[in-house]
Amino acid sequence: MKLKYSFTFIFACFFFQFSFAQKDDTAKYAADVPTSLLTPDKVETDLLGTLEFIDGLPNEGTVNKTYDFLTVSRGVQAFLNGMPAASVYAMLEGLKGAGVKPGDIATFENLMDARTLFLTANSSTPYILGEIDLKNGPVVVEIAQPVLGFVNDAFFHHVADLGITGKDKGAGGKYLFIGPDYEGKIPTGYITVRSRTYRHWMLLRLVSKPEEAKVVMNKFKETFNCYPLSEAINKPKQKFIDLSGQQINTIHANNYEFYNELNAVIQYEPANAFNEELVGVFASIGIKKGNPFAPDQHTKSLLQEAVAIGNASARSLCYRPRDKSAYFYEDRQWYSSFAGGVHDFINNGEMVLDDRIMFHYMATGITPAMAAPAVGTGSVYAFTAHDSKANYLDGSTTYKVTLPAPIPAKDFWSFIVYSNQHRSMLETDQKLAGIDNLNPDVKANKDGSYTIWFGPKAPKGHENNWVQTLPGKGYSVLLRLYGPLEAWFDKSWRPGDFEMVK
Repeated sequence: MKLKYSFTFIFACFFFQFSFAQKDDTAKYAADVPTSLLTPDKVETDLLGTLEFIDGLPNEGTVNKTYDFLTVSRGVQAFLNGMPAASVYAMLEGLKGAGVKPGDIATFENLMDARTLFLTANSSTPYILGEIDLKNGPVVVEIAQPVLGFVNDAFFHHVADLGITGKDKGAGGKYLFIGPDYEGKIPTGYITVRSRTYRHWMLLRLVSKPEEAKVVMNKFKETFNCYPLSEAINKPKQKFIDLSGQQINTIHANNYEFYNELNAVIQYEPANAFNEELVGVFASIGIKKGNPFAPDQHTKSLLQEAVAIGNASARSLCYRPRDKSAYFYEDRQWYSSFAGGVHDFINNGEMVLDDRIMFHYMATGITPAMAAPAVGTGSVYAFTAHDSKANYLDGSTTYKVTLPAPIPAKDFWSFIVYSNQHRSMLETDQKLAGIDNLNPDVKANKDGSYTIWFGPKAPKGHENNWVQTLPGKGYSVLLRLYGPLEAWFDKSWRPGDFEMVK
């Protein structure tokens, strides 16, 4: 009893001293604590409501709210910043679904149309597409014909240009693509290209006049070859598949399926293929190399919320950009994610995230030659979804756009209209979903300018200069100039806006 009493007495004394110390205004070793370091017992937020704490410790309700918020916010970031990977994956899987295996070459010899879902494609030049997969060793690409082309890796990073803007300078040559874990001997006589990923997307355009396109395409098919280095001695016959007019999808999902697409990329590619911090974001929502992606129902519902917010965010950036640097002119509605003239979206050490998101949500294919072509070469792009009053374009309304003379395009210019839903060509009764001055029926004005009409019905007398739209469907437009001249770059030439015609 005596021992028990002494412990009780000691505890009581300690409690008394502790209580006294708490009541004292200043502890013996007190810090000068700024209020900015302190967390009140209740914090009101717009997004999460009331957050409650016990002397800085979150209660159970606050813990649950913040973990859910982290899952949603990281899910949004995974959508916005993982989009390049999902986009390449969707492109390659779309080709594979159409029977185009790695090493095969897909062509659109009769031009692409709205039946093929392909981000902001054009209907003026024939596309040539293929997959280069380095998982089983290096791959050779042989080019003899002059082409404009490039190769992007599994995260849509630029790996190499081919042809006129590549190291062969249009003279042709053998490119050897080497993957991240290849340790074998590298033979001589090749233009060697190293990459951090296995899967790659290749896009080529032939250099020819429209009337020569078929002859040049046939010549290309006679001389082009893509094959594993291991088969260089006995080259396999190159397989070409014409996808003209086929209904295929090459665009990533905008719902929960997006995360499955992203997971497929992470599982296939090397663990160190991508930026560590970004891969950490993916892992935080369950997309982790070597692990199954199988979130519980609660997490899945949060990711469904995240992808909805991510999709809305991407669409806001694409269709209502607030950054004035995206616009080409202070008094026009034309803009671009490449307005800064850089293909990697890096400006003075800063990754311009909104530009990268805008590009990869709307378009496909990255090369320096696209972002900043030399005068008289390549092509430039101006985009809009707005009329001259900054209202969204309405498919039931008639508009006209004038390109002043002289138009600074050495080769030709074109307009293509795109669905606001899938960002591919607008589905109408016009095959080309646009217009260009390669068509001899398209007429210039007396002063050399061109006026093009957009609407559900052709204005009388302007049938040859008309692009069809659909009532009840909005749309966006890309103006392309092929072989852009100095007046485009110094902005002394400016395209007109979409003017509503009553």
